[in-house]
Amino acid sequence: MIDERSVGLVKPQFLTFAEDEPMQLESGATLGPVTIAYETYGRLNAERSNAILIVHALSGSAHAGGYHNPDDRKPGWWDECIGPGKAFDTDRYFVICSNVLGGCYGSTGPSSINPTTGKPYGLGFPVVTIGDMVHAQIKLIDHLGIDQLLCIAGGSMGGMQVLEWAAHHPQRVKATIPLATTAQHSPMLIAFSEVGRQAIYADPNWNNGDYYGQSVKPDAGLAVARMVGHITYLSEESMQQKFGRKLRNLERYGYEFETEFEVESYLKYNGNSFTRRFDANSYLYITKAMDYFDLTQPTGSLAAAFANSTAVKFLIVSFTSDWLYPSYHSKRLVSALTAAGADVTYLDIKSSWGHDAFLLEVDTMTKLIDSFLSRLAREENIAAPPVETSAVNDDDAAETPLAAQAGAAM
Repeated sequence: MIDERSVGLVKPQFLTFAEDEPMQLESGATLGPVTIAYETYGRLNAERSNAILIVHALSGSAHAGGYHNPDDRKPGWWDECIGPGKAFDTDRYFVICSNVLGGCYGSTGPSSINPTTGKPYGLGFPVVTIGDMVHAQIKLIDHLGIDQLLCIAGGSMGGMQVLEWAAHHPQRVKATIPLATTAQHSPMLIAFSEVGRQAIYADPNWNNGDYYGQSVKPDAGLAVARMVGHITYLSEESMQQKFGRKLRNLERYGYEFETEFEVESYLKYNGNSFTRRFDANSYLYITKAMDYFDLTQPTGSLAAAFANSTAVKFLIVSFTSDWLYPSYHSKRLVSALTAAGADVTYLDIKSSWGHDAFLLEVDTMTKLIDSFLSRLAREENIAAPPVETSAVNDDDAAETPLAAQAGAAM
């Protein structure tokens, strides 16, 4: 049964561009055509000034809220924060979420068909960056007829995209909410990324990225990559509370190399389930994009990166138990933004959930985000959207960007 505070049934939408002129990537390569999958929730106001872009983390998708059909067991990945009366209140804001370039949930990525060969790109797909992902999002925002976003919000890799928008496209956004994120990966973070990639490379079924259409895929390697990553999303305290040293369906050690501890079973379950919904090559491309991300370049100064961002308001949030992106990453951002003269609000929230806290501390995040957005809406005099909605078919939506506001509420 769909929660009454949910946005309800939503419809995936797709934008294709760069059909005549390929998209120029930061690497120097080009790509086209490019398709971006997205969903929208709520309605645009008459001024088109109430739009909020949600950007996802490594394994996320455009399906951030609501349900695709009444039988869905789970809603979108941030459903607890998107909907009427929630942190991103769809009675007040027009919320957009898109799958990143290089992803595997409808946006163009390595599993997409290369129009030149008629086969999946595989490793023939060009390497993309966080900057490339944001350029694709700008194409989407332009398509929707939005000159300036009210806010952009996201955690982890989503937070990197938020910072990219603020640093390099500050004229397109009024405020940003980067959560549990960083301006550059440390050597330790790059090392974790590489361990995950090496697990995929070592799987014989990876076949140098050419496994599409085969009866077997590099599931074992991808599962190990996810297991390693998942450990970094937790904290020692949360693992102790959830698992301790409990055995699974055993009263004593079996003295054999089987799954015995609850934590082992948990990691195997998450690793195996991940292989049913994610593409191994996308994992390689997206983690590489995260490793390349570095806002201190080319000047060597993080403050210089935000020199033109003084009109943008920032709500930066970190979590005390996050050891993937410890609080010092956010504090460094705050120092740089303060030096640049930006309007910054910072909170380091006490939590035992580790890196995943930005998804799990729902009550705290709801109060915090709602307060920030409400203040922003008052200061910017943002009008509420009309109460009435009208159905718009796909043909209409293709003709007018404004029609996209109704595309998800179906």
